[in-house]
Order: sequence, then structure tokens, then C-alpha cells
Amino acid sequence: METLTSSKEQSWLPWFLRGLLLLGLIILVGRLVELQVIKGSYYRNLAEGNRIRRVPITAARGNIIARGGEVLVGNREVKKRVVFNPESGYEKVDDLTGASKEEIITEWIRDYLLGSQLGHVSGYLGEVNQDEVGKIDPACIEKGPKTLNSLVGRTGLEERYNCTLSGVDGEELVEVDTTGKRVRTLGRREPVRGEDIKTSIDYGLQRKVAEAMGDQKGAVIITDTKGEVLALYSSPSYNPNLFVREGNSKEIEKILSSEDLPLFNRVMGGLYHPGSVYKPIVAIAALEEGKIDEGYTYIDKGLIEIKTAYGDFEYTNWYYNQYGKTEGEIGIVKALGRSTDTFFYKVGEMLGIDNLVSWSSKFGLDRKNDIDLPGEIAGLIPTPEWKERFKGERWFLGNTYHMSIGQGDIALTPLAVNTAITSIASNGQYCTPTIAGETKCTDIKINSENIDLVKMGMVAACSSGGTAFPFFDFKPEEQDNDNRVACKTGTAETNEEDKTHAWLSVFAPVDFPEIIITVMIEKGGEGSYIAAPVAREIFDYWFKVENPYKNPNIRNEQEKENI
Repeated sequence: METLTSSKEQSWLPWFLRGLLLLGLIILVGRLVELQVIKGSYYRNLAEGNRIRRVPITAARGNIIARGGEVLVGNREVKKRVVFNPESGYEKVDDLTGASKEEIITEWIRDYLLGSQLGHVSGYLGEVNQDEVGKIDPACIEKGPKTLNSLVGRTGLEERYNCTLSGVDGEELVEVDTTGKRVRTLGRREPVRGEDIKTSIDYGLQRKVAEAMGDQKGAVIITDTKGEVLALYSSPSYNPNLFVREGNSKEIEKILSSEDLPLFNRVMGGLYHPGSVYKPIVAIAALEEGKIDEGYTYIDKGLIEIKTAYGDFEYTNWYYNQYGKTEGEIGIVKALGRSTDTFFYKVGEMLGIDNLVSWSSKFGLDRKNDIDLPGEIAGLIPTPEWKERFKGERWFLGNTYHMSIGQGDIALTPLAVNTAITSIASNGQYCTPTIAGETKCTDIKINSENIDLVKMGMVAACSSGGTAFPFFDFKPEEQDNDNRVACKTGTAETNEEDKTHAWLSVFAPVDFPEIIITVMIEKGGEGSYIAAPVAREIFDYWFKVENPYKNPNIRNEQEKENI
């Protein structure tokens, strides 16, 4: 006989069990809905991903081409075998032994044909870093986001024109089985090659410049009158091929740790006292401001003495220091030809620091020249305000004297010096230097008679009795007014005793210049002895002249003429 208590227990227990069963069914159905409906596509894609491999195919970059059509930077074809495995997904290996046709893909490795001879112009390629992965270059949105292990341009033209040169990588979809072996190729998107860029670089001239510089530390920049760069070389240089080929980690480490800074582009990133190559700018300024004219003369006594409340100071001329001699009465042409410091001290005093600064700015010496390479820095043209702010000192007449001969605090890049001299060679046209872009020129508005007068002084520097004796015998053709050489040497003191930067800026023919060259040898010595022979060797190549200066007897005779 059932009791009331047992009847009640039987009444709720079945319902409790039914409830548990119903709850389990609801959870099961809900989970099935989630897996099949809500997250069905996700798990389907995940399953597909386990059996489908996406193999990227690197696109070839565009070539970098010289003005004559020669390839400066190209690509080397490389065959790779794609091997699949469960652990790493896939690998690209060099061993093609036993590989089937569908296992082989074609990729491209950058090939820098001139190697270190063009390193600072070409730049190099480097892997995308963590901060760059997934980001899109706003200059080329169509190229898509940067991916891990892909390569981008670092420095030089590779960086400046990365969007143009870079292609669009292709991709291959491959189905694999559970062991990771290839089953079949599902599809393939071919890579799109990057666009070529044509430069103004002269292939042979660039090689000759590197050869002429040898192992000397310094810079050479060569342009035409419109600012097109024919050659640009910084020494020491580096071989960009090391950065794109495997197994060169030790060599790369040497480059990165070298005290000589081979990655440093001295042409446009190095600031140096210009010395006497600045004097043509001072001469133009003085003539344009009416402080001197063609008839102005100055009597050189070897030095200028200044007595002040702070002490007595002497400002000497190089000719007086080295040989104890004076130039006597000289005008602007001879002063440029002989690089007479005392003449320019006095001219700088008459001109004044404000005019010196103003005309330096007109020649672009206080700002970047906007060459189409990354890494350019602006020159330093000191002013009284600058000196007060950064040194806490007043500006004195001696500071103006120093600046008038390219010394003191003035510091310029070889690129800026060459651009300024090019403005004189092109009769007052300031042109932005460019390698693969369009030239832009503006008129500085200089009286043609004043430019001709300064050019005569620069011709005197390259003629018998001038300071650039390696050019005394330079005759590309019969010597006449159409093919004379105009130049200016420079020997700039540094913060190291007996160490000077050797400079030379030169162009020819004087009336219709083909090339303008600036050579700077870092702490190399005197411009006439160190920089001028490098420029002469380059001129001989360009104008196809046999150089008798290589004969030591002729060289000694020319040096005597200089004295």
C-alpha cells in the first residue's frame, strides 16, 4: 500500500528527469546550430585551410636603367622547389633534384650590376620589419599591405621610388593531403612585375668615378647644367648585393660596425667646411651688391692685422704662410685664380655678413637641394643670431673674415657646393639636382657680366699660375674660348691639426659646359694636390684625352708654375 510520502516522491522525480533530458536536447540543438549555421563558414574555412596551402610568388622589381639604356640594377632569375610538410606548411628549397614541373616556381633576386660602385645611388632591399607588416604605403595603395618576409627599398633609388619599382606578388593555391603532400594545384595568380625607372646616370662615368676615387674617403658629384646627375659616388661604399643574398651576415655586420661608415652618403649627408670653393659665391655677391667691380684692386701684403680690445689678430694668406711671398696688386680674376685669402677677407668686410648670408641663400646653400634620394641634409650658413643662440657669443669681424674664405662655422654638403657652382656654370640658373625625376630651374637673376668675370677667375685657377696645376695642360681640343676649363680649388681646415678637406669644383667647356664636377676628399690634404688629380682623371675619361700629367716630370714642372 503506497504511503502519501512515496506518492509525492514519485510525482516530482520523473518530471525532474524529463527536465534534464529536455535541457540536454536544447543544449545539443543549440550547439549544432552554432556549429552548422552561426560558425559554419568559419569551421569550413578552417578545414579548407588545413588542406590548402597558399604559396606566395615574389614579383620581379622594375629595373633601374642608365641614361644610355644600360641596366644598373636588375633581377636574377631563381628556380625554387616548393616542398610541403605538416609542421612548417611549405618550404622553398634550391635543390631541384627529382622535382616535377608543377613543384617548381620562378622567383627573382635583385642584382646590383655595379655593386659598390653605385651603392649610394641604388640603395638596397631589406625585409619588412614588424612595425611595417600589414601597413599600406599611401603612395601606392593598389600594391596592398606589406607582408612578412617581403622586401622593400632601403635608402637610394630603391627607397625613393619603391612604389614604382615594386611589383605585385603572385600566389599559388595547392591542395595537400593529411600528411602534407601535394595533391593538386587549385589555382595560380601570376605576379605582376614592377615598372622600370630611367636615370640620368652615365654608366661608364659612374664606374670611372669609383675607380678614380680608389680607397680615398670622400665624395664626388657630377651634373650637367640642368641639374641632371651624371654620377654620384661616396667613398667608402658598400655592395648592396650582400643584403639580398643569403650567407652574408658576417660581411653585413662588418659594414654596420665599420668606423668608416660605408653606408653614410657623404655627397648629401656630410657637412664639411668648404674652404675656397665658396669664394666664387662671395665674388658674385660682392659684384652684384656693387661693393667691387672689374676695376677693383687690392694690394696683398700676406696678412691683415686687426687690433681689438680682446687682443691683436692676424689673418694670413696661404701663399704667405707656405712660401713667405705676397701677390702684390690683384683684382677679382687673379684673386680667384690664386685663391688669395686676404683679398676675400677685405671683400667680405665690405660686403658684410648680412649680404653673405643672403647670397648664400640665393644659391641654395642654407637648405636642402631636394635631390630625389632620401637622406639629404641642409647646409649651415652661420648668422650673428645663430651664433648668439647656439654659442652665446657675439659676431665679430673675424667671423666674417673666416666665412668669406669658407671657414669658421660654415658647413656644406658636396651636393650643395656642386649645385651652387652649377648655377654659375649655367649663367645664373639654379636647378634642383635630380637622378630620375624632372629638373626644375629658377633664375637667380645675376648680371651676365659679373658671371663672366667670375668665370674668368675660375679659368685662371685652371690655367698656368693658378692653384689647380693638374689642369694646366688640359686640352680636349685646340685651346680656345669654347673649351677652356673653369675651376676652384679648396683646402678647408678641420678640428684636427694638419688635417684638411681637399676640394675641387670644375666645369668645361667654360662657355657651354658639358659636366660640372665637385670632388671632396675627407681630411685628404690640399685641393690642388689631392682633389684636382681625381677630377683630372675623370675629365680625361669624359673628354677622351690622354693625360700627360701622369708623367712625374711634367707634374713637377706644373707644380713649380703654381709657386
